[in-house]
Amino acid sequence: MQMRPCWVEIRTHALEDNFRFLQSLAASEVELLAVVKADSYGHSLDLCAPAVVRAGARWIGVTSVEEGVAARGLCPAARIMVMAGVFPGQGEAVVEHGLTADIWEPAQIDNLDSAARAAGLRPGSLPVHLEIDTGMSRQGASLEDLAPLLARFGPQSPLKLEGIMTHLYAADESNGVATQTQLAELQLALARVEAAGLYPDWLSVGSSPMVIGAMDGAIANLAARHGMKAMLRPGLALYGITTRFSPPFESGEPPSLAAARSELQPVLTWKSAVMSVRNVPSGAVVGYNGTFVATEPMRLALVAAGYADGLDRSLGNRFSLLVRGQRAPLVGRISMDHAMLDVTEIPGVEAGDEVVILGTQGSETITAYEHADATGTIPWEVFTRIAARVRRIAV
Repeated sequence: MQMRPCWVEIRTHALEDNFRFLQSLAASEVELLAVVKADSYGHSLDLCAPAVVRAGARWIGVTSVEEGVAARGLCPAARIMVMAGVFPGQGEAVVEHGLTADIWEPAQIDNLDSAARAAGLRPGSLPVHLEIDTGMSRQGASLEDLAPLLARFGPQSPLKLEGIMTHLYAADESNGVATQTQLAELQLALARVEAAGLYPDWLSVGSSPMVIGAMDGAIANLAARHGMKAMLRPGLALYGITTRFSPPFESGEPPSLAAARSELQPVLTWKSAVMSVRNVPSGAVVGYNGTFVATEPMRLALVAAGYADGLDRSLGNRFSLLVRGQRAPLVGRISMDHAMLDVTEIPGVEAGDEVVILGTQGSETITAYEHADATGTIPWEVFTRIAARVRRIAV
């Protein structure tokens, strides 16, 4: 059956190239964990997780145990990090599917410990990574909470403290002040881990900006001082989006940032099609509540994409999509399943013509940042709000 013409194309080869490029930027002693959480930022876990593994990723990061189970079916040999914690009753699935959990609460340790013992695992055989809250106040253990957590990793525990991780809340700030403060807090935490007689293998810190901004060396040095291996967790850059550092670098941006702009390739293109074309007279009302009224005779194209597909409703009357290689303004309110384009100045538009919502057509490109700037959000949300009903197709 012919499907409704609203779909996303995923260039898996571009994703593979992006991972290899980021790995080439990182210091040789740094491991990259490819973040494929939230259905690979809306790009499709089914398509993207195997692609990054083909490119050489040994670790992938997901949001939940459910995503981890799905990823295990796609990537049997990969290490899979569950980055947003384990909920009650999920320990058995962590054990069964060989997942690695990020933990920071006693209840999470209880959950995993019980599941590991029930499965008959030997001491130190279920790896977990302990997250430290170094200033974001979102998830992670504080310095004050560390001691009782570390005490849980005794010689008879089936759990192994394999890694320490934290999340940097301002890695895209070019002055690096907040990051340095967080790394100082992390240094204190690492000293307490060592004082407890524990020596994890991995220090997992930082996302795409740390790689693109050439700041991975600081993490590698910190890890080496504690006999650990450094791990960074690139996310958005994998999908071809270069970090916007704020404010711009005052003394010249690092060469790695210019290289990223040149080498990173967008992975996702979002497309639809013209359903029908009509001529309307001056004074015609277009769309709900008459937010647009034609001031002259116009030619309008109906597009099979609306806010139920993830096209932000606020874009009506102030954004454009691409048809026949030109920008066509959105007119009227975006409906649940449709949008209207003014194609008066674009000759020959007809039913069946391809419409690009996000991506390139001819010499014109609409970027995720353009969508984000127009709606007051960020590229992460632009990607992840593309609805599940919009088919993802590998190209």
